[in-house]
Amino acid sequence: MGDFVGHALPGSLLLVVGLWRVWASIARFATDPPAFRVRVCSSFSAGPRLLELYVVTGGAFLDMCMELFYSNPLRILTGRGVDPAHLNGGLEHAGMLLMFFLFGALALLSHKTRSVSHLPLSDAALSLVFACAFTSEFLLFYFHSTTQVGLEAYYHRLLLLIGLCIAAIVLGALLPASFPADLGTGVLIAVQGLWFFQTGFTLYGPTLPAGCARSFDAPGADAHVECRDGPALERAEHLAIFQLFGLVFLAFVYVLGC
Repeated sequence: MGDFVGHALPGSLLLVVGLWRVWASIARFATDPPAFRVRVCSSFSAGPRLLELYVVTGGAFLDMCMELFYSNPLRILTGRGVDPAHLNGGLEHAGMLLMFFLFGALALLSHKTRSVSHLPLSDAALSLVFACAFTSEFLLFYFHSTTQVGLEAYYHRLLLLIGLCIAAIVLGALLPASFPADLGTGVLIAVQGLWFFQTGFTLYGPTLPAGCARSFDAPGADAHVECRDGPALERAEHLAIFQLFGLVFLAFVYVLGC
């Protein structure tokens, strides 16, 4: 099933990056609308130029290390093999974070060596690499949800809104002057981060819906959420939709504030 930490760590990274992209995108557009261009690194004149890339690269690396340390799959080095209980949690999340780390490292290297080598890639090309990282996340949670049942599967299926984020990033790469595409990317990344937190709070925290409870297959095993009957599960799923709309509304308010 996973745990709260496994959702809070990537959720924090996505939320910070999403909120920053929204603010930077709006600031750049307000400064000079005709000159606006989609940037893989959403900086503007009043902020550090590569701050977002440092956050993505460093945050993804730290989160990945935390996932590996927390889940302890590295016991394979002692000859005991990988603990199967952590294959659908720490290792999967670490693999997803690895893709974002590789994107951030490539983007930083491209910006740092822009004047001395043939490596530098355009913002459009780097945006497509960014989209590939989100595609790996999409595939992870698509197949992750197929191995789960009930409320757990439902919350993870709602995470497939990642597909909209992939579409926004690709659209920004194809239409480099599109402010809506750039802004939409930031909003969708932020909503993803919020939904990671909501999933963690609901499935592993204090906001488990009434009529559902956590059960354990064996002592020390991960908990599973089970609802007592069909109406309880349906109510919990309706509550999940309400929570998602609430988070989208919060993101909308943030955009208006910016």
